[in-house]
Amino acid sequence: MQHNKTAFVFPGQGAQYVGMGKDLYDNYPLARELMLQANEELGFAITDIMFEGSDEDLRQTRVTQPAIFLHSVVACRLMTKLRPDMVAGHSLGEFSALVIAGALDMGDGLRLVSQRAQAMQEACELCPGTMAAVLGLPDDKVAEVCGSVKDVVVAANYNCPGQVVISGSLSGVELACRALKEAGAKGALKLPVSGAFHSPLMQPAAERLQKAIMDTSFYTPIFPIYQNVSARAEKNKHIIQRQLLEQLTSPVRWTQSVQQMVADGATMFYEFGPGDVLKGLIRKINSDVEVG
Repeated sequence: MQHNKTAFVFPGQGAQYVGMGKDLYDNYPLARELMLQANEELGFAITDIMFEGSDEDLRQTRVTQPAIFLHSVVACRLMTKLRPDMVAGHSLGEFSALVIAGALDMGDGLRLVSQRAQAMQEACELCPGTMAAVLGLPDDKVAEVCGSVKDVVVAANYNCPGQVVISGSLSGVELACRALKEAGAKGALKLPVSGAFHSPLMQPAAERLQKAIMDTSFYTPIFPIYQNVSARAEKNKHIIQRQLLEQLTSPVRWTQSVQQMVADGATMFYEFGPGDVLKGLIRKINSDVEVG
């Protein structure tokens, strides 16, 4: 097996900031062209909100998700010197990864991300929920404690060893936080999110998105994508399509994905998009790899 492989990774919601992508827009004609195209496809000037909107504007799920997707894809398209051997994205970032791998057209990706954001927003209003970051407990212990709570709460993001995000109903998360602290968690901190992402409470969003995903053309990727649902290399377009839909109600297995990429030869990880959250997580998952 070839070692010294390069992996490209793409962040999810939470990485946004006002001014994101403006330097790319101002300095690269390709970036400007792709961003103006996105404004047209979305039917509103997302670049105005990205560059000079308020934090509050940018935090709206219907804006946040397309903004991060757009920034990530554009930043990666400008990187012509390097070519990845594999790709992965955290939650929403999986859409950026699919576009870069050639499994999805950029226009289709933007449309799906926009529909996903709206479907998730509606699901949040229908089934109010929240999320919390749990620190200092092994993954399986977090899942076990969530399973013992008599309300909807699940392990939703395995971000890195000792950091798992749980998701569920307001009372479910409250009860789980208490039980997890009793089980020895160093902390259980509620997150400022609008709903219970990656939990069964997102089922209405999955149902709403099913037709949109199934009606979209997917292609065999040029290089494997390590999907959140399976945490292994996928190249079958039908499996990729199905797992993209399952992702809404399934945990993001980020720790396991990075470990598998390293096992498959990845020694260098590049993050594309706003912020550098994933770089920090990857260093905690495996301190021997390089991140750029």
